Order: sequence, then structure tokens, then C-alpha cells
Amino acid sequence: MSAPSRVTPSVTQTTSRTPRGTLYRGNEGMWSWVLHRITGVAIFFFLLVHILDTALIRVAPDAYDAVMSSYKNPVMGIGETVLVAAIVYHAYNGLRIIAVDMWSWATRHQRQLWWAVLVLWVVTVGGFAARHLPIVFSNIGGGH
Repeated sequence: MSAPSRVTPSVTQTTSRTPRGTLYRGNEGMWSWVLHRITGVAIFFFLLVHILDTALIRVAPDAYDAVMSSYKNPVMGIGETVLVAAIVYHAYNGLRIIAVDMWSWATRHQRQLWWAVLVLWVVTVGGFAARHLPIVFSNIGGGH
């Protein structure tokens, strides 16, 4: 007797059995993941630069003063706003991820939780920017 024949499923048969939503397709899950990674990497590099420029105070105080004075311009003020926006998103989304990992109700509602993260992010960053940016732009041309 010969071995039973095996039928290899075609690509369309295989993908049709894949449950919808398990692959990233531009939905909330993908964007929350992408933004979480981008903000995490950006915060890491900021911290690296921050440690290096702060270390200058021990090595070369004059160089430290020069670096600090270069930060007092509108471009850096906008950069501070972007940094705060990245930190706030990363923190709120991190709390969402913790909730999803800990509680089954959060897993069932993770899409709504991500939208809640975005609403909280807009409110927080909007409040910060409304307070911070006028200070940044009021220092143009004569400053402190």
C-alpha cells in the first residue's frame, strides 16, 4: 500500500483560515505599537545626550555654559514640547499596556483604551504647550 496523499493548502486557503485582526493592518494596535517604539527610542537618545551634556559641567564648565546657552532658542523650545509629547504618550500607552497585560477586561477594550490614551495625550500636551510655548517665544530677542 502507498502512503496517504497529503494535499498542501494553497495560499488563499491558508490565509482565509487566519483569524482577522491577528496581523497588523494599520489598525489601532499597529499604531500604538509603532508610536510606543518610536517614542521609546527618542526618549533613550534624549537621555543619552542629556547625560553627556550634563557631564560637561565636571569636565569643562565653560563648554557646559555654552551648550546650555545654545538651548535657549525657539527651536529648542519646540523640541522640548516634542520631547514632553513623546514622554507623555509613552507613559500613558505604557499604562494601557500594563492594564491589558493584567486584566482581561482591558484586553477586550484595548482599542477604546488606546483612544482614551490619545485623548489624555492631547489634553496633557495641549495644556503643556499652551503654558510652555508662550514663554519660549516671549524670550526672543532679549530673553530672561
